[in-house]
Amino acid sequence: MKRVTGIGGIFFKARDPKALSAWYRDHLGLDVSDWGGAVFQWGGDGSEAGITLWSPFAADTTYMAPGTGSFMVNFRVADLDALLTALRAEGCNVLAKTETSEQGRFGWVIDPDGNKVELWEPPA
Repeated sequence: MKRVTGIGGIFFKARDPKALSAWYRDHLGLDVSDWGGAVFQWGGDGSEAGITLWSPFAADTTYMAPGTGSFMVNFRVADLDALLTALRAEGCNVLAKTETSEQGRFGWVIDPDGNKVELWEPPA
C-alpha cells in the first residue's frame, strides 16, 4: 500500500498572520492569496497535476488541536481509509474524526512528539 505521496501543505501558527503573509510576499515573493496563504502549482514534464499549500493560522487557532505543536504538516495520501486502518493497527494515535469536502478527504494522527499530522486524499 502506498502511504504518503507528497506534502499537501504546511500550516503554522503566527502572532499576526496577515503581517507574516505580507512579509513572505514582499521578501520571498510568495503569491499570497486573499485567504492568506500561497498555492504552489506542481509542474514540469512528467509531473503529476497538483498543488502544495503554505498557510499561516492565528496563534490562538484550535485547528491543530489536540496537537501541541505550533505547526502542522499536511501529507497527500493515495488511500486515506487504508492508511488510517494501518496506522490504527500499528498502535498510532489516530483521531476518530474524518472530514470530506470539495477539497478531498481528511484524517489526522498525532505523532509521538504531540504534533497533529493531517492526511489528505485529494479528490479524484
